[in-house]
Amino acid sequence: MRFSVLASGSKGNACYIETDNTKILIDAGLSCRELTRRLGLIGVVITSFDAIIITHEHSDHTKGAGPVSRKFDSTVYGNISTLSRCHNLKKNTKIDTSINTGGTFKINDITIKTFAKSHDAADPVGLIVSSNGFRLEVLTDTGESSPVLEKMLQGCTSLMLEFNHDVEMLENGPYPYHLKKRIRGAYGHLSNEQAGDLLKKLSHNRLNNVVLAHLSEINNTPEKALSQAKASLLECSMDDIPVHVSYQDYPCPLIEV
Repeated sequence: MRFSVLASGSKGNACYIETDNTKILIDAGLSCRELTRRLGLIGVVITSFDAIIITHEHSDHTKGAGPVSRKFDSTVYGNISTLSRCHNLKKNTKIDTSINTGGTFKINDITIKTFAKSHDAADPVGLIVSSNGFRLEVLTDTGESSPVLEKMLQGCTSLMLEFNHDVEMLENGPYPYHLKKRIRGAYGHLSNEQAGDLLKKLSHNRLNNVVLAHLSEINNTPEKALSQAKASLLECSMDDIPVHVSYQDYPCPLIEV
C-alpha cells in the first residue's frame, strides 16, 4: 500500500492511497483539474476512484467532493452527519452514508476503520487504513488526543499526523483572539508540541514513516514542525524513522506504508 498527501492545510486537503488493485481518496478539498495535476506530479493517472472518503464537512476537505465524484464516477463515503452538510453533493452524486463512527468497512483489499476525533464539526473522524498487514493512521483536524485514541492507534506502520501550529507563533501572530482561542482549544488543532507528545506514544520499531500534516502557513514553519518531530523520535531512540512534511501547494511523493 502506498500513499501521497496531495494537499494539506487550510486551503485544501486530499490524500491519495493505492494498492495494486484499489485507489481511494481521503477528503477532496481540490478541484478536479488541480487533483488531476497533482496526481500527475507523482506519476499517477486516474480514470476512477474506488472510494472518496470524507472525514468532516469543512470546505477545505469537501469543496471538490461532488465534482470529483461525478467526473471520476466514484462513490463518496462518510457518516450521515457529515455528508448531509456537504452542500456540493448534488442529487446525481453517488453517496454512501452507512458508515458509522467507530465502525469498519472494506473497499476491495483495503480496510478502513473510523474513529471519533475532537474538532468543531458535526461528527468528525480519523481513519486507520489497512491492507496486507500494513496500517496507515490519518489524523488531522483534532484539538486533543486521549488515552483511548492512543491505544487505538498503537501499531500503525505509517502515521499522517497533524502538526498545525507553533504556540509562540500563534500567540504573537495576526489572528484575532477568538480564532487563536479556537485553534488552541480542545476542538481546534494540535500544536507541534502536542503532536510531538502523541508521536512519542505511537512510536515503535515497525513504524516506517511519519508525515507531518495540516501545517499552518501563518502560525508554523516546516522547519519548526520537523524539528519537534525529530526531537520526539530521538527521545524514543527512533530517530532513524523517515519524517516527511506535507505542503499546501504540492504533493508528497508516493510513500510505502
